[in-house]
Amino acid sequence: MLACFLGVVTTAGAEEDKTLSAVTVTGQQEPDGFRATKTRVGKVVQDPHDVPQAITTVTKALMEEQEANSLREALRNVSGLTFNAAEGGRSGDNMMLRGFYTFGDMYLDGIRDTAQYNREVFNLEQVDVLRGSAAMLFGRGQAGGVINQVSKTPMLYGINKAGVGIGTNGFQEVKADINQRIGESTAVRLNVMNRDEGSARSNPFTGTEPEIHRSGVAPSISFGLGTPHEVTLSHLWVKTRDNADYGIPFANRRPNEAMAKAGNYYGVDAGFDNSDTNVTTASYLYTIAPDTQWRTVLRRANYKRSFWAVAGQGALTAASTSNQAKTREFETDNYVLQSDFNTAFSLLGMRHEVVTGAEYLREESIRWALRNLGTATKPLYVPGQFNGAAITYSGDTYSAYVQDTVEFIRNWKATMGVRRDEMRAQYSSVNSPSLNFGQWSYRTGLSWQPDVASHYYLSWSDSFSPTADLYQLSGGELPPERSRVSELGGKWLFMDGDLTFRTAIYTASKDWERNTDLESTAALNSKKRRTNGIEFELAGRITSNWEVFGGIALMAARVNEQYDGRATGQTFAQATANGTANGGLGYAAGEAADANQAVYVGRSQQVSEGHRARNTPAFTANLWTTYRFAENWKAGLGFEAKSSRSAYGIGTCGAATQNATTLLWSYSNCSTTFAPNSVPGYVRWDAMLTYDQPSYTIKLNVQNLFDRVYYDALYDNGGFTVPGQARRFILSGEYKF
Repeated sequence: MLACFLGVVTTAGAEEDKTLSAVTVTGQQEPDGFRATKTRVGKVVQDPHDVPQAITTVTKALMEEQEANSLREALRNVSGLTFNAAEGGRSGDNMMLRGFYTFGDMYLDGIRDTAQYNREVFNLEQVDVLRGSAAMLFGRGQAGGVINQVSKTPMLYGINKAGVGIGTNGFQEVKADINQRIGESTAVRLNVMNRDEGSARSNPFTGTEPEIHRSGVAPSISFGLGTPHEVTLSHLWVKTRDNADYGIPFANRRPNEAMAKAGNYYGVDAGFDNSDTNVTTASYLYTIAPDTQWRTVLRRANYKRSFWAVAGQGALTAASTSNQAKTREFETDNYVLQSDFNTAFSLLGMRHEVVTGAEYLREESIRWALRNLGTATKPLYVPGQFNGAAITYSGDTYSAYVQDTVEFIRNWKATMGVRRDEMRAQYSSVNSPSLNFGQWSYRTGLSWQPDVASHYYLSWSDSFSPTADLYQLSGGELPPERSRVSELGGKWLFMDGDLTFRTAIYTASKDWERNTDLESTAALNSKKRRTNGIEFELAGRITSNWEVFGGIALMAARVNEQYDGRATGQTFAQATANGTANGGLGYAAGEAADANQAVYVGRSQQVSEGHRARNTPAFTANLWTTYRFAENWKAGLGFEAKSSRSAYGIGTCGAATQNATTLLWSYSNCSTTFAPNSVPGYVRWDAMLTYDQPSYTIKLNVQNLFDRVYYDALYDNGGFTVPGQARRFILSGEYKF
């Protein structure tokens, strides 16, 4: 941000340069606090207040005050967001936003970061959540929105910090953020982290606890800061050596409360969740004029992960902790070249702000199931020892987009954007392994900003997600998911811009949704689904000593129409298999008589049509507020609240039989009762006390202040749920130099 501004300043006169540079450096040394003032989530640096779409930004200051060390902990500050528990390929960061999956919408500095792993925040400046469909800006994705992680970068002024923290249940962490100017326009930055965590939960037979052991190093160097030509080279390395927590089972369609209160854990010492992430990035920013920039980024990312975890299902016995293993090993390589150009000009008396760009994405992935080298009652899984053939995926995506924002009347702007994505891929584990998709995506918006403090907007955007996204889903015989979002919102600034308030009412719908477990090749449950909602959010300073960040989201998420399995042109055998896998009830009379044009028109076993979508609470709220008192002291208090959520699977049916007269096919053992598992709502409170001096800070955090038993993550196919963090105390100290 500073570099871009300084690049503009250098084009002005020498006297003006001196004045503006001094003011800018002083301002930048003061953190944004809870209100973010800059974002690039719209492909150009701008104030979130000016974006005609709902944005939630979790700032570095907010994450540090809460001792939020992982991306999951940081995202607790985002209303309308819930966490999924995991099976197989979806373990890792896996969230729902506005009732829709986001596992294909994770980004790092605007570039896809969709491999399934656990992300850390030690090298993040902020996390931007752009709500709603965003395929025009980012490419394929879902209706919920985009989660973009913003990395720390070198600066021309030094902010150096080193800290250490200790806490209950084996919490230990050391971290440092070192920035150094090494020339007139060159600076380096290094962020490092090492953290170990135990748990209040344990296996009653073995004493094993869920464990987290994570390390990270992120060096970067920038050349030409404050000049028209800026080059930044960076690398991110993160290692995890965890023992994963798959939670506890349901009993009578509710979480097994006795197990949760007893702190029972299904894992064993042999379990592991090992990952190594390496992301190397080179970026070039050319500031041609104050309102014209060209930015190009080249990235290579490699993700390796191997895990064996025990699912929290069935009775907890010594034997059950051995025979329900979930295994997976994968390696993913992504290569990205992205180039964006933005400029502003006047034409025919109207102001235009144009953003255009192109992107090439190469994805390569290979995955295996791990082989059991032990016995059924005492299994032994070792990374690199595989069971069966590997499943491979390779794909090339070519994209181009253009967007124009036109001020056609004073204070009124219209935004229009279009993008084309062409995807060519090969996938070894689908019915149609050759995938060929070409999709258009659009974004429109109307903004009225009568003054600098007010912004009213109406926006519409869409997105698509092809089959085989994330190298898991079924093949090209089904059309891509298509999502559409309409949103009406308002944003206001108070307290001279220190406090922002926004609200938005929206409707988001999706067609051809794949929402069964990604382990299944029959990954289709609802054909049409919609979420209608309203959101409120407040962030910033009420007074110089009082800060607040909070949000409320009300969501009505419904399955509008279940998949009827129509797939014309299938053979009869293919249609029968498709119908059975999706819990079919039968074929239409006359259509199934032609073996080459069989059309399945049954319904899922679980009749969820008209019911609430999975893992989507009707109400979520969050609040974090701090107050500085007695000059050097600050106290903080906050909560996270969610109403109840449901989980259910689509199931299967038995054998198919055909009526000789009507030619109607039907299936045996198909239940039509909708009786989902569910987890109750909860409120979790956190607190903080800080003593701050210019050269050091001492901080005490209490997470889950009242030691509430609650359920944090939900496996939406209905098998299990993961209890949340028990009460934990963390005492940390930070030295600033």
